[in-house]
Amino acid sequence: MTDTAALVRALAARGETVAAAESLTAGLVLATLTEVPGSSAVVRGGFVVYGTDLKTTLAGVPADLLAERGAVDPDVAVALAEGARERCGASIGLGLTGVAGPGPQDGVAAGTVHVALVSPRGTRLSSLRATGDRARVRTAAVEAALSLIGADLTTIIE
Repeated sequence: MTDTAALVRALAARGETVAAAESLTAGLVLATLTEVPGSSAVVRGGFVVYGTDLKTTLAGVPADLLAERGAVDPDVAVALAEGARERCGASIGLGLTGVAGPGPQDGVAAGTVHVALVSPRGTRLSSLRATGDRARVRTAAVEAALSLIGADLTTIIE
């Protein structure tokens, strides 16, 4: 489990900021980060893009990508991260998409999650198949996002 307070301190120490475009987590990543005192120094903002159309209008995901592949796709997660980063003026953008369940959505199995991070250091992607109920799938997605931030910050140190 990621130490969120340590993550926020590390972001602040490096002058990094975060924005997110969240679908299946509906704001849970940013809510988790903002539970930490001092998080206002690092959290820029974000979008809850639960509706597929909002992925385009708010986060800038190309409509043709959504039409071709659907909302739950690794490239959609990357596009969400790019849109959050650019539109919120953050150094790190996160994009989360998936199916929390209980059943499949548009032919995609419940528990399928794609989380992307885009920063000046590059793009990182975590795709996973989480098990359990909706809460467990969403928690796994948040943990994957926080882990990607930690990995990105480690790149700065190395």
